[in-house]
Amino acid sequence: MYRSVSLRAVICLSTLFPAAVLQAAPDADIEALKQELLELKQRYEVQQKALAVLEQRVRQVEDQPAAPPPKRLAKSPADMKGNQTVAGGGTATSGGSGYGQSLADDSQPAQSVSNLYDEASGFFGGGKFSFETGVTYSRYDTRQLILNGFLALDSIFLGNINLDRIKADTWTLDLTGRYNFDNRWQFDLNVPVVYRESTYQSGGANSGAAGVTSEETVTRDPTIGDVNFGIAYKFMDESINSPDAVVTLRVKAPTGKDPFGIKLRQSQANTNLFVPDDLPTGNGVWSITPGLSLVKTFDPAVLFGTLSYTHNFEESFDDISSTVNQKVPGKVRIGDSFQIGAGIAFALNEKMSMSFSVSDLIQKKSKLKQDGGDWESVTSSDANAGYFNIGMTVAASDNLTIVPNLSIGLTDDAPDFTFSLKFPYYF
Repeated sequence: MYRSVSLRAVICLSTLFPAAVLQAAPDADIEALKQELLELKQRYEVQQKALAVLEQRVRQVEDQPAAPPPKRLAKSPADMKGNQTVAGGGTATSGGSGYGQSLADDSQPAQSVSNLYDEASGFFGGGKFSFETGVTYSRYDTRQLILNGFLALDSIFLGNINLDRIKADTWTLDLTGRYNFDNRWQFDLNVPVVYRESTYQSGGANSGAAGVTSEETVTRDPTIGDVNFGIAYKFMDESINSPDAVVTLRVKAPTGKDPFGIKLRQSQANTNLFVPDDLPTGNGVWSITPGLSLVKTFDPAVLFGTLSYTHNFEESFDDISSTVNQKVPGKVRIGDSFQIGAGIAFALNEKMSMSFSVSDLIQKKSKLKQDGGDWESVTSSDANAGYFNIGMTVAASDNLTIVPNLSIGLTDDAPDFTFSLKFPYYF
């Protein structure tokens, strides 16, 4: 029996170690086998340690949070409705995407798109309070032989000036606070601070010397302009066939310096040149402006359009005359206006977007009425101001956005150009 067991052991060892022929071996052979067995055990222990290290690395990789998928630059809510929730919290998406399946599965648009929507619709969503500081510079340079008044706001000319050229620079600091409620209602208050400088030039037969051109500059220190308050209601969310739609209502109060009653004085150096004593910072009347904004996504572009109408209320003034040493009470009707605009925008990346648009403002003639007299139209008070706008949004942080915009005048009634820089901050 013992002989049989020993034979089996020898056979097994010979199978595991074919290099050694296991028979009734001398002691030297047995020692060699033991040494070989010891080396195999050491190799096995090294392999076990290597496996343990690999297992630890695998666990570390598995415990790390997954990298967020790339955000889609322009994502329509219509695409979001194409995602169907499945068991386990995942989504099964129907339809493809121009940015790839991983982008189509992402339900959150990039921050640049959110900022783009805010600027395009004027509706700053998210249920947050936001405060915006904006600086706007406007340059107006017009050459005419005869004007029947001086340049006020919104291209209004009053009085009777004979001059050749007006150069007007206007700086406006806008302070705007907004509150968005339930992503449906928005309330905002805007307070502008206006600084103006206008230069008047004239030359001609009445200048006292042929070929001589005279000029005078009038400035207006920074003063509060017309404060305005707005309400917006988002009544339609974007879907496959419909855009985001926001209706607005804005009321402007005559808190700025009105242009009526400002006297025109004859220049001592040029009898053909009349300049105003002061410059206005407001229109002097209450106004109300209903409007509509539409925004629709066509991946990767965003289309937007705006339409508004401004009604100016009739107002009475103690003096509407521009003649020195003359005071004439009367009433004023500033012409109503409507404005239309449309454009397209693209998200360049998650932090930046760019937009291009055109807009046009058409204003009717203004009228004056002396007490006891009839209504008279103010010459050159009607206007058609067209603009080409280039805008950008830059997400400086999660709370702060930088919005530069350049408007180029396309018609004679529009400023040559207007540049604005706004800083909306979300709390």
